[in-house]
Amino acid sequence: MKIRSTTILAVRHKGKVALAGDGQVSLGNTVMKHQARKVRRLYNDKVVTGFAGATADAFTLYDKLEQKLEQYNGNLMRASVELAKEWRTDKFLRKLEAMLIAVDEEHSLLLSGTGDVIEADKGILAIGSGGPYAQAAALALVEHSDLDAETICREAMAIAANICVFTNNSIIVETI
Repeated sequence: MKIRSTTILAVRHKGKVALAGDGQVSLGNTVMKHQARKVRRLYNDKVVTGFAGATADAFTLYDKLEQKLEQYNGNLMRASVELAKEWRTDKFLRKLEAMLIAVDEEHSLLLSGTGDVIEADKGILAIGSGGPYAQAAALALVEHSDLDAETICREAMAIAANICVFTNNSIIVETI
């Protein structure tokens, strides 16, 4: 599923994890809003999530993930797998057009409606139209700098915003 119109980036580096999202909301080729908040904390602020895709669909998924986190006592991996199974098999959820990245102290996961629960090898995940640019920049910064996770997120998102027309410089970063 190709989701356009945003950039979400998670970086796990030097014992910290940061998740960033830009603030642009586009409708077709028109920018509708510049400072949307696509990054959200769940489960007593122990899990940070970011979405790409349809906003209403993403909020539905946030609610479902929060329910699963409650059900499985904050176990992000288990909650994510159970959400992915439900997302893939439920007649209503299957039609949702969004992707999520969810991080906690142990895991960085990408969740999709196709049933994917992906944990990146190098601790970097990105979704949205600017995702490949942000991911490439973050990989280079992790390899060739001494920056921390939050700074890498900010720098990589700034690079993506300079390349992707669906990404802006109104960046929100949450860290764990």
